[in-house]
Amino acid sequence: MKFTNNRQIKKYTFGIFLLSATTIYGQQQLVEITGSVQSSDHRNLAGAHIKVKNTSEEAISEQDGEFKLRTRISFPFIITVEKKGYEPTQVEVLNGESKISVELNSQAHIIDDVVITASRTEERSLTSPVSIEKIGIRAIRETPAPSFYETLENVKGVQLLTSSLTLKVPNARGFNSPNNFRFMQLVDGVDVQAATLGVPLGNAIGPTELDIQSLEITPGAASALYGMNAINGLASLQTKNPFKTEGLSFYLRGGLNHIDDASHGAASTHEVAMRYAKKISDKLAFKINGSYLTGVDWISNTLIDQNPNYLTTANPDFSELGGSNNPAQNLWNKYGDERNNRTTVKATINGKTQIFNVSRTGYLEKDLVDPNVRNIKFDAGLYYKIFNNTEVSYNYRYGLLDGTFQRGNKIRLQGATVQNHKLEVKGKEFDIKGYISVENTGKSYNLKPLADNLDLTNKSNKDWANVFQTALQNEINAGNDLANAFIKARQAADQGRVEPGTAAFDALKNTIMGINNWDHVNAGYPNAPLTGGAWLKQQSTTYNIDGTYNLSRYVKYFDLLVGADYRVYSVLPDGNNFVDFNRPVAERNTPLADGSFGKNQLYKKFGAFAQITKTIFDDKLKLNASLRVDNNPLFKTKLNPRFAVVYSPVKQHNFRASYQNGFRFPSIFEALGYVNNGGVRRVGGLEMVNEGQGFLNNSYTLESIDLFNASVNAAISTGQTQEAAVQNSKSLLTVANLPEMKPEQINSFEIGYRSILLDNKIAIDWDAYYNIYDGFLGQVEVAVPKNGDVGTSAGINDMLDRTQQTRFRVFTNSVNKYKSVGSTLGIRYNFYENYTVSTNFSYNDLISNNNNDIFITAFNTPKWMINMSFGNKEIFKNVGFNIVGKWQTGFDWQSPLANGYVPSYATVDAQISIKFPEISSNLKIGGTNIFNRYYYQYAAGPTIGGLYYIAYTFDLNLKKS
Repeated sequence: MKFTNNRQIKKYTFGIFLLSATTIYGQQQLVEITGSVQSSDHRNLAGAHIKVKNTSEEAISEQDGEFKLRTRISFPFIITVEKKGYEPTQVEVLNGESKISVELNSQAHIIDDVVITASRTEERSLTSPVSIEKIGIRAIRETPAPSFYETLENVKGVQLLTSSLTLKVPNARGFNSPNNFRFMQLVDGVDVQAATLGVPLGNAIGPTELDIQSLEITPGAASALYGMNAINGLASLQTKNPFKTEGLSFYLRGGLNHIDDASHGAASTHEVAMRYAKKISDKLAFKINGSYLTGVDWISNTLIDQNPNYLTTANPDFSELGGSNNPAQNLWNKYGDERNNRTTVKATINGKTQIFNVSRTGYLEKDLVDPNVRNIKFDAGLYYKIFNNTEVSYNYRYGLLDGTFQRGNKIRLQGATVQNHKLEVKGKEFDIKGYISVENTGKSYNLKPLADNLDLTNKSNKDWANVFQTALQNEINAGNDLANAFIKARQAADQGRVEPGTAAFDALKNTIMGINNWDHVNAGYPNAPLTGGAWLKQQSTTYNIDGTYNLSRYVKYFDLLVGADYRVYSVLPDGNNFVDFNRPVAERNTPLADGSFGKNQLYKKFGAFAQITKTIFDDKLKLNASLRVDNNPLFKTKLNPRFAVVYSPVKQHNFRASYQNGFRFPSIFEALGYVNNGGVRRVGGLEMVNEGQGFLNNSYTLESIDLFNASVNAAISTGQTQEAAVQNSKSLLTVANLPEMKPEQINSFEIGYRSILLDNKIAIDWDAYYNIYDGFLGQVEVAVPKNGDVGTSAGINDMLDRTQQTRFRVFTNSVNKYKSVGSTLGIRYNFYENYTVSTNFSYNDLISNNNNDIFITAFNTPKWMINMSFGNKEIFKNVGFNIVGKWQTGFDWQSPLANGYVPSYATVDAQISIKFPEISSNLKIGGTNIFNRYYYQYAAGPTIGGLYYIAYTFDLNLKKS
């Protein structure tokens, strides 16, 4: 027997003896080889995969390490031997007369993973042309986190925002938001972004922990290979193949959170999951997965005032109306008190007329949201091998989610579902798949119109202001000080409104949540029918087909990969969030005779790419170039190039540099949204949406309207007439003149270095980037006058009266270019036996821009983030531990919903894992944020405390995985 040397191939000279060789004569011989697999410390290894190279013929070692493998292939041939946690090896078999003894070395030290995502083809992570991280099964098991998805939080350069207990959203390299359009997430190649919600729903419809094989994360632009949405990063989740991983397994987790939480008492979380996979024959296999999670969500109840008294939109001339006495306050996690519900009242004080800004009272988020959440997931797959290297599969996924996330406002997802059907044919050189995703938001609702309509059913804004003004003057006349007079006036104006905790509040809230019309047109409840609702009723279907083909064997001088994709979003118009733009403007929100609101709106895109890879100078220099073309019929065709080079003077040292250009087409909501929310219509910036509305070229910016009103009110308070005050202040009004929407563009430059040193004991990975964003997409609020055009007297006077304006919040492009820089460094050191310590640092910053823009570009990223971990997978026999500490600096958060400072915070996560191989089980005991120091990650986000858990896994193949 001869052993070859292919990096991991070793020479074995164990004792040889004859066991058996069975030969059936025909066109080829049927050969049976036998052997055993042991660890380097001579323990028998069950669950090792022994496979004839370049075929589907495979065996798995038994409890005593023994295996039998049958094949119809001529001698000599090579077998591969792999087991998780050990170095793989290859053995050349010359005949079937000898038993094979294979010894595997523990993989406690650092390894060079094989990754796919960076170049859409297999390559070593050390020589990847761009920064990439891979998290395998072992790392998932050892990371102290309640779920595998939360291991993303420990990846260098990645932020993981917690919107809900059930919903976590990743991002990299700045411009973060809880509905991240710029970070793509794939599950077995399927884009899991919910079409109309416009956000990847975390792992709500992704794999269970029992079925996950690996996660690959590419921080930074990936548009050159993956198209739209992938300009900030990409996460690719791969699941287990039932041909390779069979058996029955289940998972139970119990947890406890809200310890010492002022907003909620201690609460339990529960999760159960099951997986069953079976290889029926060498050709056919299937798998089934299911999971159910329930718990009490983190509470959002931070009441920071976004309109403090020193601002012109409050009452800066009256210090006694500051702080908690601010009548114009706009609090985080309170809805109905925003500027669209802000009004002015007059009062005579010491014979002088004063004008005050006053907000409606509104309702707290904790009173509008049921904190109980659930996530139900199910998937099933059928796999058939047409040939040895060609497999066809059908997979179905279903996910149901409760949770809360932030778009322009807070959205409560209640029974939202996504279903996915995927058919795929995959060979050694090609991959073709088609999938359909069906989205239904169920009984979800928007907190902003819910709060608005709870107040408006009592009194309209005008009626409420009249009562407030009369009561305020009466209190002042009675001799009350100003602060108390405002408190008494608010109590009078709120007389009759429903209060949280009452049956009337619950009944009215449930009624509003069931109405799919966010406009409130009645004069007051119960004197007129209740028509204002909050139901988020959205339904969509996504159709996608894509494929790649590796043409390298047909090309002599380089490797060539080509691919193409085509996608159609079909959105059901509901007359509230989406409309049929082929209908006349006046009829778009009116149902037809059949109850529908017109034809489905289609949003299409298609693209293709080619990638060339060439290694020269004895494989020391790797050149990579790709070009992608993307087309959306509503925009101009875009080209996305990428150029990269990797230089490896020696195997251990690898230097890389890359440039890539990427485009992001607006999401459906950004392009075609038509939502009226609290008297402000959120609209896409296309001309077809603008038709008959005038927000692009006949509007004033809200910022300038605030300045104009503050100047007029101040002048009136000094005794000027309104007409004179308007004439003296009208120059403060700024005409918006918004450009028609175009795709967002990024030019990204990156350099990096990666190495594995000291006999594979230490790994170093460093990168630095420089990004230039052009046409950055954001929202600007404008007002269109009802009685005249901008610049006319009528149009100017309309800006003094909220009822004479039509407000729009428009998705549009920034005027300026924005530049960001950053760097990450990751070090992992296996310093003694199985003890490993690792750390990573991330730096991100936005280069300041001195020119004003039409909206605030929200970078929303801490300048510094640091993660550190220390662990040992087996400190004692079958017992391991891991501790992770995280820290980030404070930063300013800006969004259409809430602005403010997010303080720095630090957390510590820890767990102990215990294996019970005799009963095929594993136990994890641990916690996240174990010191229970409450923090929030973004303005108006939930306050997060400690979560403590015990997780038990039973896996008949635990010893084999």
